[in-house]
Amino acid sequence: MDSPTIGLIGLGLVGQAIAQRLRAGGVRTLGYDLRADAMVAFQQQGGETVGSLTQLGEQVDTVLLAVFDTRGVLDVVEGEGALLSGAHRVTCIVDCSTGSPDELQALARRLHMRGIDLVEAPLSGSSQQIAAGEAVALVGAEEAAWQGVQSLLSLVAARCIHVGAPGMGAKAKLATNLVLGLNRAVFAEGLAFAESLGIEPQRFLDLVLGTPAHSHAAQVKGPLMVSGDFAPRSRIRQHQKDVGLMLEAARNNGLDLPFSRLHAALLDEAVRQGRGDLDNAAIVLQLRARKL
Repeated sequence: MDSPTIGLIGLGLVGQAIAQRLRAGGVRTLGYDLRADAMVAFQQQGGETVGSLTQLGEQVDTVLLAVFDTRGVLDVVEGEGALLSGAHRVTCIVDCSTGSPDELQALARRLHMRGIDLVEAPLSGSSQQIAAGEAVALVGAEEAAWQGVQSLLSLVAARCIHVGAPGMGAKAKLATNLVLGLNRAVFAEGLAFAESLGIEPQRFLDLVLGTPAHSHAAQVKGPLMVSGDFAPRSRIRQHQKDVGLMLEAARNNGLDLPFSRLHAALLDEAVRQGRGDLDNAAIVLQLRARKL
């Protein structure tokens, strides 16, 4: 029996990690990215590519998206020369990005009228954790569509949690990312504070991990902050985008997020200073540099 063939749009850190999981599960993957260097890197890792979004839509029934934001999703799905612009055979689109709940709900309605299911599956975890099979997928989809992609998503994520209809996946991801991002920033601030008191960075990390101050963010990002390893597994500018979506959604619901407003300012500062493409652990550099 021929192996299934899945389309993958977006061949950056997350896309490459997803493709690695799919190939390990015996799934043939056809990739596409606007960036030529990403296409070349994908080919070098054993992936196949196509020359255009239209060509991809003509060859696969299911497409996974690993693009930066919902604007990117709309462009590749409905824009000029997009996935659905030709005589496509696509029946299911799985969006693994973190995006705007309202826009994704509207897209799901438009796709439904064309006989296409939208499954939200934003992944909680860095690209390194995705590649290791440790990510969690927060699934927003109608029940039948969810049932149809369970076996596929089980190759990508260690756990899949169906949180409701389209739009709910993005809401769940933003809410959980709020907690994760603040935990990471708080550990970074604690590390900077400890250093100012004369506590060695590794010693402070050991203290946090051995006391009730322990957090998953400290466990995963703490060693990177201590060693100064800021090669991207996930990028500051990606979380900057997510926090912006959190604040927008909160405003729309009449809620103030004071800690997230402060976090957004810190992330904006990091991006302005050229650190946007560093790993999220590099937020510690902003806190170390802040002086009275």
